[in-house]
Amino acid sequence: MQQCTNTAIGIIIVAAGRGERAGSSVEGPKQYRRIGGKPVITHTLARFLAWPKTARIVTVIHPDDAALFEIARSDLVGGENILVCFGGATRQQSVLAGLRALSNGGVTHVMIHDAVRPFIDEDLLERIATGIEAGDTCLLPAMPVTDTLKRGDTAGLVVETVPRAGLFAAQTPQTFSYPAIVKAHEAAKESGRDNFTDDASIAEWAGLAVRLVEGSPDNVKLTLQKDIAMADAKLTRTALPDVRTGNGYDVHQLVPGDGVTLCGIFIPHDQALKGHSDADVALHALTDALLATCGAGDIGDHFPPSDPQWKGAPSRIFLEHAARIVRKAGGTIMNADISLIAEAPKIGPHRQAMREKLSEILAISLDRCSVKATTNETIGFVGRREGIAAIATATVVFAGDAR
Repeated sequence: MQQCTNTAIGIIIVAAGRGERAGSSVEGPKQYRRIGGKPVITHTLARFLAWPKTARIVTVIHPDDAALFEIARSDLVGGENILVCFGGATRQQSVLAGLRALSNGGVTHVMIHDAVRPFIDEDLLERIATGIEAGDTCLLPAMPVTDTLKRGDTAGLVVETVPRAGLFAAQTPQTFSYPAIVKAHEAAKESGRDNFTDDASIAEWAGLAVRLVEGSPDNVKLTLQKDIAMADAKLTRTALPDVRTGNGYDVHQLVPGDGVTLCGIFIPHDQALKGHSDADVALHALTDALLATCGAGDIGDHFPPSDPQWKGAPSRIFLEHAARIVRKAGGTIMNADISLIAEAPKIGPHRQAMREKLSEILAISLDRCSVKATTNETIGFVGRREGIAAIATATVVFAGDAR
């Protein structure tokens, strides 16, 4: 998460509701029901964590849901940085709690979003950000009403047809100048008003001008059980999976020394690998393999060997950087495989430690990390013990349909 040049946008995810209309479930309230194998709120948070203009996130939850929320954010990259506070009996009270939690966060603007709108997309966020940069105090994403509207009476009879011209269906994230919306919320609380249905209506009540922003038809709110079922079907539908494989190759010269570092593990040896960093040929190859899965160039583009700051640097820095790029692009690292080609030292005694180091650096399970070794049968520069080579393959699954 980072800040924009002139603004710092805080995000409030409202997740303290009980969701009675979605029915009861052993999974808990609707924001914790699973769609596509993950809780609804996990999908929602992932969208904002991936957005470069997000400065801070606070999630407002019910006190009874603390354990559920910890599970929901456990596999999110950056999830540990999300602030958490408890909400109140109404949405209005919960939002105020979230606003107060951001009071020391240095934010200039705030987006207030329903946890159960998991399909918010970056295009909509960017349209709102454009409005912020233009100086708007309050921004409301909304879609024009297209259905014919009828007003009925208590007997179920149509009283009138309501003209739909100029009518819009409000969405979130509703976005405001942080000081302005805090002042409006605090004023509403002091006045005893607690029946506002959204934050834009509080802004209107406080006399603030609210500008409409084009919403998104996909940015639906999951309210009923059937909505959750449809969302799950959308995420798990039969499609061509976007599975990408990247390859990397690297070689470093062996020189007199006291040991080599391979896969982040130092192995005592009568030679050392020559290079600008720690010359970990294995991690260099794997870094290139990961970068290849999202067209992000190679290790030299990100860490030029001419840059003195990388002299002697541990190569795990390079691999962690590549993993962040992959995840920011929507990728999930599924497998990392490294083949080392060396006459010496022997790799076998260190293979398990190497796999464990890869698992730690990439934050993937041990069974997804493979390290193999072979000799070059005394042929070529490897066979003459002049260098060590590494070939790496990374498999990454990206969100969405590859078609």
